[in-house]
Amino acid sequence: MTASPGKTRISRRRVVGAAGAAVALTAAGPAPAAAAASTTKSYLAADAELHLLRRATYGPTAASVAEIRRLGTAAWLDRQLDPAAIADPACDALLTRFPLIELSIGEVRSRVRAGTLRYGWDTMLQLGFAATSRAIWSERQLLEVMVDFWSNHLNVTNPAGDVWDSRQDYDRTVIRPHALGRFADLLKASARHPAMLTYLDNRFSTKYAPNENYGRELLELHTVGLGYTESDVKDAARLLTGLTVDWDTGGYKYSPNTHATGPVQVAGFRHDNATAAGGETAVLALLDHLARHPATARHIATKLCVRFVADNPPASLVNRLAKVYLEHRSAIVPVLRALFGSPEFRASAGAKIRTPYEDIVATVRAVGYGPDATGTAGIESLYWLIGSLGQAPLSWAPPNGYPDVAAAWTSPGGVLARWNAHLHIVAGYRPKEFQRPADLAGALVGALPATYGELIDALARRLFGRTLPAEHRSALAAYFGKTAGTALRPSDSAVGWRLPQLVALMLNSPYFAVR
Repeated sequence: MTASPGKTRISRRRVVGAAGAAVALTAAGPAPAAAAASTTKSYLAADAELHLLRRATYGPTAASVAEIRRLGTAAWLDRQLDPAAIADPACDALLTRFPLIELSIGEVRSRVRAGTLRYGWDTMLQLGFAATSRAIWSERQLLEVMVDFWSNHLNVTNPAGDVWDSRQDYDRTVIRPHALGRFADLLKASARHPAMLTYLDNRFSTKYAPNENYGRELLELHTVGLGYTESDVKDAARLLTGLTVDWDTGGYKYSPNTHATGPVQVAGFRHDNATAAGGETAVLALLDHLARHPATARHIATKLCVRFVADNPPASLVNRLAKVYLEHRSAIVPVLRALFGSPEFRASAGAKIRTPYEDIVATVRAVGYGPDATGTAGIESLYWLIGSLGQAPLSWAPPNGYPDVAAAWTSPGGVLARWNAHLHIVAGYRPKEFQRPADLAGALVGALPATYGELIDALARRLFGRTLPAEHRSALAAYFGKTAGTALRPSDSAVGWRLPQLVALMLNSPYFAVR
């Protein structure tokens, strides 16, 4: 890394060595997946409001902390569960820099034919850039978390060549409108969208040669989970024939001529399926049945608990949430209310580890940096940085969506890559286009603290919502060759050109990695 003029050059070895000293703070990186919740819980303050922010958003910001302190958890959650009522002008204005995500399927195809659009790749990449932007700067945080949850549950890889004309429309007309609605409606919208029908090959499935890909994933991944039979898959595949894509327009259509008729039985659902004309109606009845199946309720309740509570969630909570899901006919908001209000949720602080995507987004939110003043180069750079860590939003290739457990993301190489990314972001090396305060110390801690220990305490309160134990505070002060009680002067490098190194060291610790 390059020192500022007149300063001593700081080598990568020294920074990594400091990380090791600071992780006298903890251990070498995030706590391993096998660590008990009681171990990781010690890193977090016993604070119900901060706990909710860490789980229901992409990470606390100074503004969101102030808001939840003012409203309280119940009113804050009510507000987030009604995203249409949340004004979000800054993020809305930012999204106008990605105009292609608003295009319909027909508009994308028309522009490609006219030669003004690069075969849809620009559209799909803008969707990834927009997802990153929304995660960092949107006020509708719980909506964005749930959009990501359903994008993984009903995964259609982005970017991918086969959905070049439809993936942005899938996000805009299927996932986002239904993210806080009824799963039954979301499932039916997904099943009749060209992106899903293309991704899982149902557009090519006919009565002459039923394709089982979508039928199998519909059961295993989207609804009832493991426990189906091969007969279930075959009958689901037969019933789904006819749900296809119009080759001329790229839009969804039902084709009676290719629908396979005859009785079907799928996971307790029975239908005569007597006529080709009634095939689509029969499919919708199957989807309603599957969406409200007790096994689907348990499957979705489990995945929500894994996302918001723990990698191995308590069966008591899963069972209660499944019951709420069924009682409310697959409505998700009552399930989320029950989840966030549960004693199991309140007791789960520190039981989750941030994934790479969550980590990088939370880093930008924690330090409060703004997007590019103009253009999108910085946002694009951050998207590719996240991609280098293995988790660019929407980009998981298999149909099961990104894994949401610590074991998938806590390799030593992955942790080191995150450490490097923390310093790049905080120091403004990458993305260099983001808006950073001229006085970083003032922006993060306010008035100049009197000592090194007080500086570290102020940063810890900003980044973690708590102060650090004495031995960890001392370890960080020692990085500068100081003690916690050493007087801090305005000219000291710790509040100048070396402050990003201190912030990055703190972000490298489990105090930030756990949530």
